[in-house]
Amino acid sequence: MQYADIADLSADAPIIINITVKQAIKVNPERAPNAPAGTQRFYIIGSTNALIRGQSGVGETIRYIIDLPLDERGRAPKIKKQNFIIFARRPAGSGSDDVQLVAGDAQIAWTAERERQVRSVVRELVSPDAAPTISRIGSAFHVPGTIIGEGETQIFMETVSGSPISITVLKRDGQRKFWAVSLGEIVDEAARAPVRNSLLWYRLACFLPRQLPASAVTSDTPANAQRARDDYQLVLRDLGDCPRSRQP
Repeated sequence: MQYADIADLSADAPIIINITVKQAIKVNPERAPNAPAGTQRFYIIGSTNALIRGQSGVGETIRYIIDLPLDERGRAPKIKKQNFIIFARRPAGSGSDDVQLVAGDAQIAWTAERERQVRSVVRELVSPDAAPTISRIGSAFHVPGTIIGEGETQIFMETVSGSPISITVLKRDGQRKFWAVSLGEIVDEAARAPVRNSLLWYRLACFLPRQLPASAVTSDTPANAQRARDDYQLVLRDLGDCPRSRQP
């Protein structure tokens, strides 16, 4: 799986558990009329190996429903005694052992490396200074420097939590352009561009629009507006693509 796949699932899941399947009980198709075609619905009873995320804790036994694809011969997969990481939430009014997967594919095969990746993402998500979820670009403008060739572009983003986040692109005479991200009301001069496969990189690379919205550009001249758009494209190129192996 890609970093973005794990981040998508982890961000949506208040409960993440390493489990071993004790029982995988097939549900009669007549009792699962909404199951996708080509799948078998299972009622899973699992044993908890490790709680990766979950403020209220979980019991030793976990129960949930999952629809798993049939093979080319129409046979259901055998998952009993196998280890998985599940990404889940607790449905309202459910028992302490019952959870609901956050997505149809929110049960992934366990490996030590995969659990390490999930734990790393969760640590970033729950950190007090975690990179916020971006909702839109609020404004962007370019200010030329006092020397020809110098200048600064600032891009301010709005977030779901209301926490500030901004991008600054600087061009100084005789130097290459460089850019940085600040998570605060004041632009941090010590800020840097995010490291690939980090939560901040994910928030930007996977969710920024491919073009700077016209409504966000507030530069005073057409030339400065174009420089702001060019600098935004520089940021996107440096961030790179956001590969996924599943639909978010």
